[in-house]
Order: sequence, then C-alpha cells, then structure tokens
Amino acid sequence: MKKVILVLGVLLLAGLVWYLFIKPYDYVVSFKARTFPGTINQSLKIWNSTLKDAQLVNQEGLTHLEQNIKFNDSTYLYQWDIIPLTDSTSKVKVYVKDLDHSFKNKIAIPFFNTDFEKRTVSTVKDFNEKLNEHIDKFRVKITGKSELSSTYCAYVSVKTTQFGKAKGMMYNYPLLNTILANNGIELNGRPFLEVTQWDKETDSIQFDFCYPIIKSDSLPQHPDLKYKQFNSRDALMAVYNGNYITSDRAWYALLDYADKNDIEVTGLPVEVFHNNPNMGDDALNWKAEIYFPLINVDD
Repeated sequence: MKKVILVLGVLLLAGLVWYLFIKPYDYVVSFKARTFPGTINQSLKIWNSTLKDAQLVNQEGLTHLEQNIKFNDSTYLYQWDIIPLTDSTSKVKVYVKDLDHSFKNKIAIPFFNTDFEKRTVSTVKDFNEKLNEHIDKFRVKITGKSELSSTYCAYVSVKTTQFGKAKGMMYNYPLLNTILANNGIELNGRPFLEVTQWDKETDSIQFDFCYPIIKSDSLPQHPDLKYKQFNSRDALMAVYNGNYITSDRAWYALLDYADKNDIEVTGLPVEVFHNNPNMGDDALNWKAEIYFPLINVDD
C-alpha cells in the first residue's frame, strides 16, 4: 500500500512539475473550419495585419504559424496548428502562452475564469468569424485533368505578393489594353496569368500577365511589354468563383488534390480570367479557370 501511495505521489509530483514548468502553453482553444489549410493560412496572415501590436514570428509549411500579440503589459504567443480533416474541412488548434505571466496563469486557470482565458477565447473567436465571412465569399470546384491551349501573347512581368496579385494586374491592364488597342492588335482569347516563381514561405510571386494575340510582323514596342509563345500543356484544373484577389485559394485546393491523388504538378499555376472586375457585379459571379500544369514523366 505504501508503494502504491509512493508511486502515486511521484506521478502527481511529476505531473505538477510538467504542468507548471515544462508545459509549453497556458491554454488551448480549438475549432473546425469549413475549408482547407491554405485558406486558413492566408486568412491568418491577413487577419494578423489588421491587429494592433501583432506580429507573425514563425511559419512551418502551411499548417503551423506562430504569432505574438501584445495586450497591455503582456505578450501572448499564439501557436496555430491546422489539421486537414477532409477535402473541405480542417481542425484548428491554438496553443496560447502569456510570455510574461505564464506561471501565474497556470496556477489560476484550474480555479478561476481568468481574464487571460476570456481574452484568448475572444481573440480566436474574432479570427474564426472573419474566416467564416471569407469562406462565404468564394467557391472552388476541382474539375480534374484538362488541357491548356497554346497561344501567342503579349505580356508584362510583375513581382509582388499573393495578396498583391490582383493589384499588379489592374496596374498593368491600361498598359496592355491601350498599346494593343491603339496599334490594332487583334486579341485571341481571354487574358491570363502565368506564375513563374512562387515562394510559399514569404508568399511572394513573380508572374506574367498575358494577353493572347494574333502574331504579326509589326508588333508595338514598349520597355515593359514583351511577347512569347505559350505552349499547350496538360494540367489539373479548378473553377474559382470570387474576387480575383483571393483566387490563390484555388491554388492550395489543387495542390491538396494533387497530393492526395498522386498527381505530379509543376507547382506554378496559370489563371484564365472570364470577367473584368471593373464591370462590378457580385464577385461570386466572377469566374477564373485555375490550372496547375502536369509534370510529364517522359521529360
């Protein structure tokens, strides 16, 4: 009996030491989201940029982000873990630690409904509400394997962020449209965007914003305007409806689909646009075809 009491005492003491001094967080909140990890990742970053005294301090892939938020005399460390459940649902677990008052919180939390807990729940709830608002503003439907047609095109190269993609297109739209129209160049299809570089850690991209045209011997010249042949290729395709600012949500959906179905893709998307955002209308009526070219095993 004494040995049992001794063992229980040792286990209790070990548990207490772990809880007070080793446990890496003070509190955890979790919720389910009606979307895939890429959307949550990007939404977290945008939400973070709207907060006062908040900073992203670390990212490991798409599914783990660390964030510091200052509240009065305390700095909270939020560790966001995103766990995919299905093609369209994820679980988010948020581990939170008060870097200045962690020991005090660990003692108080089992006995009181602390301000730290209330603030943590309120903060995570605020993000979840913003996430749900965003999810309702776009749709992604994966249609499977397709083919990108070949075309000759005029294009402008742009370096920006994923969030700045649409702004980069809008900035260069007058250049492409005006020069080509003023010189009587015949268009030959819908405008499209070809991503040539994508850094997923920094969310930075480089892309060519392209206008398909009929090739001629007298093409207008401009320092920022270039021409190229875009060759046909097999690709994995999705249809995106929503504001083109966040069409990269379809990128992540396609990458998830490719990974789960053992389909090798280049990782550099192509977007074909069906609508002119300057014409207004509900963004859910905007349509873009999103493609990831397949890697040819014979290459």
